[in-house]
Amino acid sequence: MTRPRYDTAQATAGPESADRRSSVVALVVALLAACTAFQLNASMLSPVLVVMGRELHADQITVGLSQTAFYTGTAVFGLFLPRLSDIAGRRRVLLGMMTVMIAGEVLAALAPDMTVLIVARGIQGVTGAVVPICLMILRDEVRDPRRYGTLMGVVTAINGGIAGLDAILGGMLGSTFGFRSVFWLIAVVGVVAVVFCYRGVPESRPSRGVRLDWYGVLFLAGVVLLFQSAVNEMGKGRGADWTLIGALLAGGAVCGAVFWRIEGTVAQPLASPALLKRRATWATVGTTVLTLAGVIAAVNGIAMSIAQDSAAGFDLGADSASLLLLTPYALLGWIVAPFAGRLAPATGYRAILRIGLAGSVAGLVGLAVFGTRSLVFLVGATLLLGVVYAGMANIMLNGLGVVLSPPGNPGFLPGLNSAGFGLGAGLSFAILPAVQVAADVHGQGSRAGYTWALLVGAAIMALALLMSLLIPQPVEAETAD
Repeated sequence: MTRPRYDTAQATAGPESADRRSSVVALVVALLAACTAFQLNASMLSPVLVVMGRELHADQITVGLSQTAFYTGTAVFGLFLPRLSDIAGRRRVLLGMMTVMIAGEVLAALAPDMTVLIVARGIQGVTGAVVPICLMILRDEVRDPRRYGTLMGVVTAINGGIAGLDAILGGMLGSTFGFRSVFWLIAVVGVVAVVFCYRGVPESRPSRGVRLDWYGVLFLAGVVLLFQSAVNEMGKGRGADWTLIGALLAGGAVCGAVFWRIEGTVAQPLASPALLKRRATWATVGTTVLTLAGVIAAVNGIAMSIAQDSAAGFDLGADSASLLLLTPYALLGWIVAPFAGRLAPATGYRAILRIGLAGSVAGLVGLAVFGTRSLVFLVGATLLLGVVYAGMANIMLNGLGVVLSPPGNPGFLPGLNSAGFGLGAGLSFAILPAVQVAADVHGQGSRAGYTWALLVGAAIMALALLMSLLIPQPVEAETAD
């Protein structure tokens, strides 16, 4: 299945132009459907974890392992599937990922116990590469920088949540029909996505004839898996086994050393040492990790805890807190993202990113200083983060992973950056809650604990801003005027 590239600079009036516009619409609808299926796996399950535990007779620690399995799967699969799509075909890999995800949804919906459900959630993690592959497909087909930037914002905005409605719908379905209904719904969305992608996504294989470096994949996946496991263990706070954490980190370092050696010797490496040494690689991924580490738990954990804390917060119910904070946060990100993407080619991807990061620092400081004392400021600072992080920084980080990719290996940096999102989110939930507990002088929740956790988040975000200064300009993705 081959189609002409959707290059608006070469578009002409008349029927041909109309056909191009129709093809672009079909492409974007297909990519949105694929990204929606992935996002529902990430966001619809959180409100039904309690229901899941009750129906499968499992405690919440065991239920939480299902989420760990999913996010670990997204990190591992996200590493190499974008590169595999360069070689085997992006449309083929995208359809394969969605098909495997559907199988994972059916298995989860039929799961007789938590063991099967955890395996199913790990299988669903294959969708971790959906967003970077969709952006690579989009960039292949839309060559006008401004138009690509706008559509990049539209597609990537789904990654921040579907205007907050996904979590609400998940909670309603779980409460009314049980947790299995959520998996059946995601399976149906997955089937729709497969149909749209089959009909609307053209095939492309920029690295046709290249062999995937499976040994490199194995050891790099080992690095991510071991480091992610260490981060997950850190998230247990005072109950963490630091001997195990040390062993996991040491194992990850060994896998990293072996990976480096392999990549310096094989003829067709997953990522040559020269590629790994590029500022475009380590500065972009480093910024992603630090950004996620600073903000994710601040919004989804600390701010929500403040809203619901009856002693040191505002004593809201979980549903009210979500409607007041998370829904407008996601909705604002959804609205702002296409405009940020539109501005990026002219203003600069790095400029939009840095504005978003600086605004995120301000938002986190505002949460720490004023949001712990005033519900109005808590809501206002969270909404600011919806604009500057969800609508700007998050979009630019996804975009930079694609536009800074080297032509000879376009899938590696988006894959590594995708793993950076998962690692950063894990670090956020390991660090900020631990700081909150350590700074809680009364041991039952206090403003001091929340304040210090948010200030640490702001400090990490400031480091992300400094790291972003090292990201090189994506010259080919930006316009002169």
